[in-house]
Amino acid sequence: MSQSTATTCPECAGSLERDSHEMVCTDCGLVVDTDRLDRGPEWRSFADDDRNRERVGAPLTHSRHDRGLSTEIGYSSRLTGRKRRQFARLRRQHSRANVASKAERNQIYAFTEIRRLVSSLSLTYSVRDQACALFDSAQTEGLLRGRSLEGFAAAAVYAVCRTNGVARTVDETVAVARADENELRAAYAAMNRDLGLRTGPIDAREYIPRFATELDVPRAVERRATTLAAGAAETGSTGGRKPSGVAAACLYAAAREADHPLTQRRAADAAGVTPATLRNAYYALD
Repeated sequence: MSQSTATTCPECAGSLERDSHEMVCTDCGLVVDTDRLDRGPEWRSFADDDRNRERVGAPLTHSRHDRGLSTEIGYSSRLTGRKRRQFARLRRQHSRANVASKAERNQIYAFTEIRRLVSSLSLTYSVRDQACALFDSAQTEGLLRGRSLEGFAAAAVYAVCRTNGVARTVDETVAVARADENELRAAYAAMNRDLGLRTGPIDAREYIPRFATELDVPRAVERRATTLAAGAAETGSTGGRKPSGVAAACLYAAAREADHPLTQRRAADAAGVTPATLRNAYYALD
């Protein structure tokens, strides 16, 4: 197919006319442009029904145990009585046959939990897919033996946040997870040890926008806190300290400079740390 924007014939300068597929010169008959693409539906149905003309399904995804390739028996309002009961039994048996082993059943449960966590933490689809792939790797390596599925689901989400530099703390993850902190940390340690996660400390600046929104501080205070956090990262004065505590300390320091009413308790609560942790980071900024 060629696309032409000419308005006159390149051979005789005659006028052009387009029919269904071609652009033709009305004087010399030269075919200037042709377009044989049919942009209509792939096929037609003359029956009065609700059949779907699409031949494609949902894209492949790591968040499903079968990558989203499984099929399902649909529903129809035209079935009545005996046929409807028969297809209900077929759907039930088909659903059971989709799970071939206990490992797949565990994946289905864990992937469902991961999707719930990602939604609760307002994370992206990319984090969801990476967390499911990480859980799959942990299961393949046999790390789940003797540990809870909920703990590994939560640890997978937290680990992906760490590797991608997304600011989510352990406390925030545990608050919406069905596992406690000990289960999450045990699963995270196992994956970090055996799978070699590329994790590093999260920059305190990643936490500042969320904490600033929660504390309802002015934009000027938020910008100043970001500057303080950047300076602390360059000098290394807050090295080894909890990034969320450093972010809260920067917000507190910026609020004091701007005479904005912000107490240590409120800043510490927003970051999920103790006032003592905030004070230690605040003194380290000086």
